[in-house]
Amino acid sequence: MSEYEPAVKAVAAKALELVADGARVGLGSGRAASAFIALLGTRVREGLRVSGVPTSLAAAAEAKDAGIPFIELGEGVELDLTVDGADEVAPNRDLVKGWGGAFVRERIVARASKRQVIIVSDEKLVRALGERGRIPLEVIPLARWLATAELAALGIVPTLRTDAPGALPLLTDNGNIVIDCALPEPLRDRTAARAMERLLLGVIGVVDTGLFLGTAERVLVGYPDGRVDTLLHEEG
Repeated sequence: MSEYEPAVKAVAAKALELVADGARVGLGSGRAASAFIALLGTRVREGLRVSGVPTSLAAAAEAKDAGIPFIELGEGVELDLTVDGADEVAPNRDLVKGWGGAFVRERIVARASKRQVIIVSDEKLVRALGERGRIPLEVIPLARWLATAELAALGIVPTLRTDAPGALPLLTDNGNIVIDCALPEPLRDRTAARAMERLLLGVIGVVDTGLFLGTAERVLVGYPDGRVDTLLHEEG
């Protein structure tokens, strides 16, 4: 855990307090989620009984190294919670996720869970979604050019995500491409965010968006001094 900054270590430790013996846990992707997986692995080696469902191939590798046993999603399988990160958190706990590219599987695992717990450091807090940057879309490769044209017609600047500058398209774990969307302006409130979500989901070939609206049961926010705030989801 020495490679993680104090804010990340603090929120990972706080999230670990929510994991009961025998729990089924969705294992998120990204730096904060990696810190949580490492801590959870330590507790498993100490005797905590849990089983996990990773949200990405990278998370699966980390969980395997940590010694966390896996289960598969299927009929009758409900997870107790998913612990995951986010790239932006609005005041009403709406999220942008997917800068790491795993957002489709992250949504599936979160939907299979009783609750989604988001862990972030304080720089991820924004006044409006889109303030820090892009909104990612996972798109079927065949639809790339059509989707790009439709997005541009909506006043959005689409950029194909590549594995290196000027290189090949970056493929998700599902074999799709990611198009990052620069919005004309940040999404000022929940109404604007939900309207944008509907527009983006209506674009040809879009599998899912990085807008996670109303999904988080709570957000744990870590600060450089090790303090953690707990933000509970509020409707409206």
